[in-house]
Amino acid sequence: MAETQDVVELILQDHRRMEDLFHLMRSVEADRAGALREFAALLIAHAQAEEAKVYPALKRYKHIDDEEVEHGEHEHDEGNQALLDLMEVAEVGSEEWDSKLEALVEAVNHHTDEEERTILNGARENVAMERREELGAAFWEERERRLKADCGSVDNVRRAVHS
Repeated sequence: MAETQDVVELILQDHRRMEDLFHLMRSVEADRAGALREFAALLIAHAQAEEAKVYPALKRYKHIDDEEVEHGEHEHDEGNQALLDLMEVAEVGSEEWDSKLEALVEAVNHHTDEEERTILNGARENVAMERREELGAAFWEERERRLKADCGSVDNVRRAVHS
């Protein structure tokens, strides 16, 4: 388990790891394909765990905007599509790769920025730490379960996009 169980901090840790992986995927000196594999698994596990364990619970709080939560789910779909588009590029480092990578970076960064400003700040201000830790434990367990199930494979990403 992570050092913290606060769902807000766990989600933020994943967001920072995604940013690190973007840097690796842009670097000609890095294992770009390996970074994409790790990113795909993390993005899918993270988003599905949020949608299964965190978002439904946060909708119950009157000071957390339901529309923001639903918008977050829509942005997960956009990120998943951008991820699939990148995964289907034949040559890592090609012009098409770079273009699809930038589309993915834009979609994910837009979502994480909005989520951090609205949903996560709302959770910090309105959800007791004990409840945030309960949600964190549920989020982490679901996230780990999905990671172990190879959720980042191209077939699973396709299923996520087309479901």
